[in-house]
Amino acid sequence: MTKTKTLYFGAGWFNDKQTKAYDQAMEALKANPTVDLDNSYVPLQNQYKGIRVDEHPEYLHDIEWATATYRNDLVGIKSSDIMLGVYLPDEEDVGLGMELGYAMGHGKYILLVIPDEYYGQPINLMSWGVADSVIKMSELKDFDFNNPRFSFYDGAVY
Repeated sequence: MTKTKTLYFGAGWFNDKQTKAYDQAMEALKANPTVDLDNSYVPLQNQYKGIRVDEHPEYLHDIEWATATYRNDLVGIKSSDIMLGVYLPDEEDVGLGMELGYAMGHGKYILLVIPDEYYGQPINLMSWGVADSVIKMSELKDFDFNNPRFSFYDGAVY
């Protein structure tokens, strides 16, 4: 299989639980032969002027940094083939919700990835509604991004 599909990598990195899921997803994507990760858009790697707010939180108050980072993320969604969201059911992420809605509005295929230990827990109705497919983290390395399909989530909504 060839690495033909690019992704917008929507994932939180604001606490240990999110960072663990972020890292697991990234490792699975590196092992997936259908993802062109080199040309995908990873927001944490594309912050304005290379300034990562996890290392420089003072930039959270900088309007130039915030505006340019936000606008670059929108370009990242528009220019990627697929929207991937790393989703933690008990930690609703408003930023990810916005990214998912924006991606849906631009006709992107939307894949939610949930860590195995949380798969099956209720997820937000709106996130469930925009997702074309919801898979377990352990399925990500083998997901065929060249041939995406619709599937139902095996859990309830809230």
